[in-house]
Amino acid sequence: MREIVFDTETTGFKPDEGHRIVEIGMVELVNRMPTGKHYHVYLNPERDMPKEAEAVHGLSSAFLKDKPLFASQAEALMEFIGDAVLIAHNATFDMTFINAELGYTDRLSIPPDRVIDTLLLARRSHPMGPNSLDALCKRYGVDNSRRTKHGALLDAELLADVYLEMTGGKQTSLGLAAAPKSTKLYVVGSVGAPSQRLRPLSARLTDDERGAHAEAVEALGPDALWNQ
Repeated sequence: MREIVFDTETTGFKPDEGHRIVEIGMVELVNRMPTGKHYHVYLNPERDMPKEAEAVHGLSSAFLKDKPLFASQAEALMEFIGDAVLIAHNATFDMTFINAELGYTDRLSIPPDRVIDTLLLARRSHPMGPNSLDALCKRYGVDNSRRTKHGALLDAELLADVYLEMTGGKQTSLGLAAAPKSTKLYVVGSVGAPSQRLRPLSARLTDDERGAHAEAVEALGPDALWNQ
């Protein structure tokens, strides 16, 4: 089983507002083990860099001006991805940009059912949060001391460690089985999709409480909204 954990850095929040990708970082997992193979590139966005974005990732227009365009890197990117499952934190954001860039080069979009969103996974596991990458690193004991600013490759490496910890550790079942079935709940295309519990919750109401509720409803009369 081959998986690609990835991250992007951009000039802003939305491609349809003219924002572009400026960095892509990807790391490869095979049978839930990092292989050491990675894909990393800085990209010339062919536009200015807003100060707010530069403050997040530290990539300036001057630094990016001699970097390649996405169009020249698209083939190598897609070759590295192959048919692997893609994993990202807040994957909807990253995939919106990836697919927009692919569209600019007349390539097909990557479908959402190939993408696992670790933010959705974290929210299911830790509904009270926080679930930022830094918070998850702290929760799972992943050393993020090098992360002074956002960086696509470093963040992908950290996320890979977090993802493996969240889903049972490295080489679950000796690395011979597919990914845990529960990860299917967190694909980008299933945001908000309901899932069933493995076993029903036990009843929490006592007989006295049920009786008091029935009396209260009866006192409302037959025309009460509760009875409609």
